[in-house]
Amino acid sequence: MPLHRGGSYFWCMLTWNDITAIAENGNPAPERRVTRTDEEWREILTPQQFDVTRRAATERPFSSEMCSRFEPGIYACVCCGERLFDADTKYESHSGWPSFTQPIRENAVAYHMDRSHGMVRVEATCNSCGAHLGHVFPDGPKPSGLRYCMNALSLQRVE
Repeated sequence: MPLHRGGSYFWCMLTWNDITAIAENGNPAPERRVTRTDEEWREILTPQQFDVTRRAATERPFSSEMCSRFEPGIYACVCCGERLFDADTKYESHSGWPSFTQPIRENAVAYHMDRSHGMVRVEATCNSCGAHLGHVFPDGPKPSGLRYCMNALSLQRVE
């Protein structure tokens, strides 16, 4: 049953323990699966979007005005259009990337342990198409304590 919070609906409030358990034990099934070849992705994405979403690159911090915009709406995956975050959960983290406290549904985002670059982090991907979105950290605001640090190039705001 969905929970109502500030005009938005969440399936549950995920915590850091939930995120790490999902990353270690497996993600819930997505609402739908979207599969395309690299050629097909290149046809619909800009080169920068392709690098970030399909090659797990990271955009430069503070390179998008999306960080400082807080209009109501939904943020969807730029690749497949899957709805990922509600603007009600967006906040200013001062990290240089758009940040959210919760996904729109518990199965909208997939989690993967990322042990690259000498760190242990949790990578966030679109659960429908596998697009790299960014990482989740346990240093966000209460009550969840989560910071979904997303690449603006992986998101599109929809009404």
